[in-house]
Amino acid sequence: MEFASQDVLAIILGGGAGTRLFPLTLMRSKPAVPLGGKYRLIDVPISNCLNSGINRIFVLTQYNSASLNRHINHTYRFSLFSRGFVDILAAEQTPRSSHWFQGTADAVRQNLHHFEDYPFRYALILSGDQLYQLDFRLFVAYHQQKGGDITIATTPVRAEEAPSLGIMQTDTEQRIRRFVEKPAPDQLPGLESDTGPSLRARGRVYLASMGIYLFNREVLFELLLQHPELVDFGREVIPLAIERLSVYSYLFEGYWTDVGTIASFYEANLALTETLPAFNLYDAERPLYTHARMLPPTKLHGSRVHRSIIAEGCILENCDIEHAVIGIRSVIGSGTVIRDAIVMGADYYETVEERERNRQLERPNVGIGRNAHIERAIIDKNARIGDGVVIRNEAGLQKHDAEFYYIRDGIVIIPKNAVVPPGTVI
Repeated sequence: MEFASQDVLAIILGGGAGTRLFPLTLMRSKPAVPLGGKYRLIDVPISNCLNSGINRIFVLTQYNSASLNRHINHTYRFSLFSRGFVDILAAEQTPRSSHWFQGTADAVRQNLHHFEDYPFRYALILSGDQLYQLDFRLFVAYHQQKGGDITIATTPVRAEEAPSLGIMQTDTEQRIRRFVEKPAPDQLPGLESDTGPSLRARGRVYLASMGIYLFNREVLFELLLQHPELVDFGREVIPLAIERLSVYSYLFEGYWTDVGTIASFYEANLALTETLPAFNLYDAERPLYTHARMLPPTKLHGSRVHRSIIAEGCILENCDIEHAVIGIRSVIGSGTVIRDAIVMGADYYETVEERERNRQLERPNVGIGRNAHIERAIIDKNARIGDGVVIRNEAGLQKHDAEFYYIRDGIVIIPKNAVVPPGTVI
């Protein structure tokens, strides 16, 4: 069976305040957080949709949505002769509701009046903070083949991974019969599913929800309208649906990771520097789309770069970079060493006059100065790192808040627009 593009309406959940990704979400919504030097998290689900022929996409958000709005408006513009779109739907007060989104399901419920005017057979519900490459054409075809009400994408995991995820147990027909949210280790016996001999041999016998749902249109409307007390898909709507409706698991064996925490975000970004990364940015059949900037090539003068990604428009002066992601317009001074770090770059270049003004104010230029040493850190956009700054969390702190930096999961984060004076040691 096949589907036409108008059969599927994609709804991307932008998430709440993004507290687990703070301070990267201090000035932006979670889907707008930069990724891989030049992208944003929202580009992942949108690109998966576009690569699958799905071009009617809503993004639901309510926190710090200005930069997300700009990115989507600048990036996803369709032909006047196309019915495709990517639209932001922010939380709003209406005669139907006067409160903000209370959860993922409530966010969709509050926007059903926007969706009902569109002809579609299936609603594809996606998260805005995951990395994966999934062909939704196969997902929809599987749903049609099963003839069920809802299909949930699942990934096989081992016992040590299961307690942090929602685990689903299926029967021999892949119908989901049981769901346990973040089961304790002693709850795992009996939750195994038949994932096949290859996965079973590797201990991947537990099916974790990927937070990717395909609903029949009428099922989505009925569940949300008849049960207004249910505000979250994972914790409330899906368990109820499993009891009363036919809900199937779509087993996805490819790469998938949730980047909802600082540690997972950091690890996922640095994994992109590997020779054959699990999340492949170089797949011509499944490109990752983003804003097309007219930036000059990156310029390197006497620098050493190893196991790293360097985005466009950077200027690297006699520096040493290893296992790092260097974002657009990054300027890095002579003698600086960067190890195991993410440098998100800048939104602009400073002019000669602005740099002279910085000198008069005794303020570092945007970028990283000379003879700095940075390890296990995330430097957000437009940060000013002075000469001789050392960032490597020698005290081994796991969580700490200071004037111009934060530590989460042992990783030092310099927030957007922060100024780190010359000679500072963190």
